[in-house]
Amino acid sequence: MKQLLVIVSMVLLLSSSFCLAEEDEGLKVEEMLFCKNVEEASPVGVSSQFFNSTAKLYCFTKIAGASDTTSVFHVWYYDGREMARIELPVRSALWRTWSSKRMMDSWDGRWKVAVIKRDSTVLSEKEFIYKPVGE
Repeated sequence: MKQLLVIVSMVLLLSSSFCLAEEDEGLKVEEMLFCKNVEEASPVGVSSQFFNSTAKLYCFTKIAGASDTTSVFHVWYYDGREMARIELPVRSALWRTWSSKRMMDSWDGRWKVAVIKRDSTVLSEKEFIYKPVGE
């Protein structure tokens, strides 16, 4: 009886792992924007260049294709280094989500955000410029 219970537990564990892999198999990024704020689930102050006087920036994404609740990560990179990794839930077939990053004025230059699935597949990447005032 004990062996049967172990076998059933292993089958359930394996099947749940396959379900997790399938639920985000069809994910894609339909929209990815950088902005100064998000109000009422909509991006505000959209641009690809921001002055370093802006203390906080947002990455807004529209994710499509989820067949069940899953998640993605927004990974923020500066000068080739990972600066933040934020897990974001995706709760429907078309889902808007966003992350934010507090910025320091000395972090001027090219930034990149990657949208990554739980299995480390990169769904999308996009760059923005963070520059000194007057440039």
